[in-house]
Amino acid sequence: MSTERTSTAGSFAPLRRPVFAVLWAATVLGNVGSFMRDVASSWMVTELSASPTAVALIQTAATLPIFLLAIPAGVLSDILDRRRFLIFIQIMLACVSGTLLVLSRTNTLTVEYLVALTFVGGIGAALMGPTWQSIVPELVPRSDLKNAVALNSLGINIARAIGPAAGGLLLASFGASFAYGADVLSYVFVVAALLWWKRPATVDTGLSEQFFGAFRAGLRYAKASRELHVVLLRAAVFFLFASSVWALLPLVARKMLGGTAGFYGVMLGAVGAGAILGAVLLPRMRAKLDADGLVLAASLISAVVMCALSFAPPQWVAVLLMLLLGVGWIIALTTLNGVAQAVLPNWVRGRGLAIYLTVFNGAMAGGSLGWGLIAQELGVPTTLLIGAAGLAVVAFVFHRVRLPTGEADLQASNHWPEPLLSAPVAHDRGPVMVQIEYRIRPEDQPAFLQALEKLSLERRRDGAYAWGITEHTNDRECLMEWFLVESWAEHLRQHQRVSNADADLQSAAIQFHIGPEKPVVHHFLALDMKHARAAAHGAQAAQEPS
Repeated sequence: MSTERTSTAGSFAPLRRPVFAVLWAATVLGNVGSFMRDVASSWMVTELSASPTAVALIQTAATLPIFLLAIPAGVLSDILDRRRFLIFIQIMLACVSGTLLVLSRTNTLTVEYLVALTFVGGIGAALMGPTWQSIVPELVPRSDLKNAVALNSLGINIARAIGPAAGGLLLASFGASFAYGADVLSYVFVVAALLWWKRPATVDTGLSEQFFGAFRAGLRYAKASRELHVVLLRAAVFFLFASSVWALLPLVARKMLGGTAGFYGVMLGAVGAGAILGAVLLPRMRAKLDADGLVLAASLISAVVMCALSFAPPQWVAVLLMLLLGVGWIIALTTLNGVAQAVLPNWVRGRGLAIYLTVFNGAMAGGSLGWGLIAQELGVPTTLLIGAAGLAVVAFVFHRVRLPTGEADLQASNHWPEPLLSAPVAHDRGPVMVQIEYRIRPEDQPAFLQALEKLSLERRRDGAYAWGITEHTNDRECLMEWFLVESWAEHLRQHQRVSNADADLQSAAIQFHIGPEKPVVHHFLALDMKHARAAAHGAQAAQEPS
């Protein structure tokens, strides 16, 4: 019994920190407004068009910008002041909902306007997603990070429980303009909370990244991170098939179940209520299942719900199914997002999460459009059955691709010594070649090369765009590791990025070194021959007698 109380207390521990609690509450309120807007838009499109493709297009318009822009948004979240950036985004989203309010109030809203404004709202969501998630490590210590991620997911689903039901009620009672107006008002509270948060000023080390350099660094990290690859693969597979129920839910509520706008809001609210229940149960489930077991359970729960909905059950049964769907959805979202957060170091967190969101929303956008087209040809019930069967099959197939544990210590180790310089080096000069000279006994070289292969991924994650190992032609014990970095500034950033886990990889390789001292490190800068000749002539002229 004491273990359960500790687990529950730990789950809500981040709320004891005032800054996290205030911003979390503001986020919940803002998401309530967003869900009011979304339920109004989803229902309005069914009034403006009876086409399943048009209905699914709203989901695509909401998620496609996140697929297209999440990575640039992640770069911006890592190089800009995140607090000011979030305030700008909230004002932008308020303008979108304000425009929808005016159009619906004047009866000039069309499918084209609705899709276009939903797309602009999706741009705001693309900019906000990685930025909002990136501030979490600034608000709580690492020990509370997973619980803070879970609370963020819980907050979204509390909003999902309240927002759609409230939006459906406003929609049915007063019209879409009131739902859009409530969303505009919610942004006022979010902006106020962000203005109240006094974010500590970042220390300027003179190594601030520029957009395109940061963009390349983020892609290099993602390309070299095998742990992130596994998370992205598992997320893509799950959301591609699970998107079918979200894309077709307005048609399920209206055509299959004969529901009104209010009933559709109740269905979405039931999903949120189920997610709250799932979040409460999740700590106990974590004690019995690992991340892979949780994702498998979430997939099977979602598949069962989709299959049951295809038979057009009574409305009260459908609401219970939505509760069950909410449980499965929060388990999958929290587990996959938590693992993604855990495998990313702080310096690239925004970009890494942006790539995760790109895969998530790309799967949702592509899946929604695809399921809408299939429903156009085969009907909604058959499409739901196909989606359910597919989700169950891939859940078992990809269960063997194990998710990372996310237990590595990613705090900066700062154990690399500063490079020795004979003269100051301009930060934009490059590329830079770094060489590390080892002495390894021939019989130890297979094990050393195996350790070095793991280390090569660390070099690439932290900034190297090329890596290799060479051997001396006249000394079998002499091996040279080398890697290339695009500029001197980027190499200095490498010094700051190396984590404690990376330091352990380096120690595993260095233990094979038999030299009297540590491996010798050399730094070489690319030489511009034209300027080098001019400098040499200038130096020669200065030495000549007048």
